[in-house]
Amino acid sequence: MMRLLVSVATLINLLLVILSGSGYCQHITDDSCSVQILVPGLKGDMGEKGEKGAPGRPGRVGPPGEKGEVGDRGVKGGIGRHGKIGPIGSKGDKGDVGDVGPPGPNGEPGIPCECGQLRKAVGEMDILVTQLTTELKFVKNVVAGVRETDTKIYLLVKEEKKYTEAQVYCQGRGGTLSMPKDETTNSLIASYINQAGLSRVFIGINDLEKEGHYVYSDRSPMQTFNKWRQGEPNNAYDEEDCAEMVSSGGWNDVSCLITMYFICEFDKEHV
Repeated sequence: MMRLLVSVATLINLLLVILSGSGYCQHITDDSCSVQILVPGLKGDMGEKGEKGAPGRPGRVGPPGEKGEVGDRGVKGGIGRHGKIGPIGSKGDKGDVGDVGPPGPNGEPGIPCECGQLRKAVGEMDILVTQLTTELKFVKNVVAGVRETDTKIYLLVKEEKKYTEAQVYCQGRGGTLSMPKDETTNSLIASYINQAGLSRVFIGINDLEKEGHYVYSDRSPMQTFNKWRQGEPNNAYDEEDCAEMVSSGGWNDVSCLITMYFICEFDKEHV
């Protein structure tokens, strides 16, 4: 501002010099020709600090500064909220069996009852179940196939029994151990054994009552027909009192105490 005032004053002085040299003021009264010269005054005192102006517009974003050093590790934060429950995992392996726990307390005493009749009924039912089981096995054997002639039916029983047990089994069903009294019957039984894939079975011949005196299981004596193999019967060890038939159709005397399959014989008129 000071430079501007000085420049204006200089211009005014130059103008007065020009006007005075040209006689301009001679034609004008002195009052009209007087000129006021403005001279800048002394510098005034510093005024009071003005109020803070409004903030300017934000400047451009400066370039990123250099990466600072890694600060110290912060304090561990608090536990966050529980997340969603995840899917059920696969079933794990079965664990080891634990130790046996201590016995529990004794239970309350039972109510006394008259159990005699109940035990009797249960016993009778057990006997009936045993009988039905035995009969079921017999029926299964029958369904498996039988052999027959004009007057007889023959059933192969695939249950290993001693000779006397086999005889009781056949008698309990209305028959007896098979008695091959002729060649036809003997061949039929031998064929039955072969077709079943067996090597031997008990037949109804024994000398239990008198050594060397063989009879059939119905106590009828043996007559002219027999199929003893060579050297048989020999009563080995003095204990062979019963007979078996092998797959070839021959007979051997054997111990009555061994167990094997057997063939029952039934009269058709009694079946």
